[in-house]
Amino acid sequence: MRVAPTNLTVLITGESGAGKEVFSQIIHSLSPRKHNAFIAVNSGAIPEGTIDSELFGHEKGAFTGASDKRKGYFETADKGTLFLDEVGEIPLGTQARLLRVLETGEFIKVGSSKVLKTDVRLVAATNKDLFQDIKHGKFREDLYYRLGTVPIKVPPLRERPEDISLLFRKFAADFSNKYRTDTVRLDEEAQQLLMSYHWPGNVRELKNIAEQVSVLSMDNIVTKEVLLGFLPKSRASRLPALIENGNGQSNGGDSYSERELLYKIMFDMKNDINDLKKILYQIVQSGNDKVEQTDLAREFAVQYASENVREAAFLDQHAVRINTANNPVIIQKPEVQQHEEVEESLSIDDKEQELIRKALAKHKGKRRDAALDLGISERTLYRKIKEYKIEE
Repeated sequence: MRVAPTNLTVLITGESGAGKEVFSQIIHSLSPRKHNAFIAVNSGAIPEGTIDSELFGHEKGAFTGASDKRKGYFETADKGTLFLDEVGEIPLGTQARLLRVLETGEFIKVGSSKVLKTDVRLVAATNKDLFQDIKHGKFREDLYYRLGTVPIKVPPLRERPEDISLLFRKFAADFSNKYRTDTVRLDEEAQQLLMSYHWPGNVRELKNIAEQVSVLSMDNIVTKEVLLGFLPKSRASRLPALIENGNGQSNGGDSYSERELLYKIMFDMKNDINDLKKILYQIVQSGNDKVEQTDLAREFAVQYASENVREAAFLDQHAVRINTANNPVIIQKPEVQQHEEVEESLSIDDKEQELIRKALAKHKGKRRDAALDLGISERTLYRKIKEYKIEE
């Protein structure tokens, strides 16, 4: 409401389905431009080869198929508001032209040399992490700061559960008018179920569920049991789950992939088991008869002593003796294997041959890739292969 009366550019961020376009419409409706055009454009749905024409227009004959001249969105939305959704999908070349029109209000149609002026209020939105795109050279940093004069973050639905029942009532009333049916209502348990659901599709998914319930429910009062039939079976609770945020990363502070998260859990479990073995080992050594009489305690103690036999200071000269009840267990001091030292060849030619063979094996005989890896030209590599008679 505070930014709407201004002409400042707004960047709305949030997960897919969180309602970013609705916020852009609110900004337009509260602005002095509300009586002029509001155009919403999904940048990600426009092919890269035609996006310049779509945004800025083109002249007749500018490219194959341009049988007539065409106005672009910036010209059509003059004095109004242009909403660019998925702005992170815009190609770098178009980003430069977009930056110019934002800074000067000037643009040139495809196939023309005439500079045109436009007075457009731009509202952009994305579900991507633009900072990561900037880091990887996929998005212009100067454009980001020009777009994000006023940043607005739309939180996902699961972070604002108090909105869920209100939104459901709103959607249910809308669909009741649309399909000329009685408005459905949720009982207390059904409302709690909606609030406990994770909503990976956010408001878009909630609206879809509300429409299904409005059309297919046999009763006006919807119970928890009935509502469960409309929710995906595998996602009917707020149990821990990996939820991707649109740029391939999981939610949360740490950007773990699913495999990395599983590895982390396994390593944590291993550390916990090792700590448990250590505690039982110490208890058994202290002479606690109750613990010594359990087979599991003796087994863990033996395992701990075996795994840590090399680190125990008293194993330097002696074997380990664990007194577990009436079954003493002796773990012998590990034998140190003697390794015969082999004198390594220091010949430069030998080393060079070895590196060439490794590079060829690594790149499956592809000389160009092997030469790049070795830091030499492909011609030099070919000469070396012939010189050393290396079989590929």
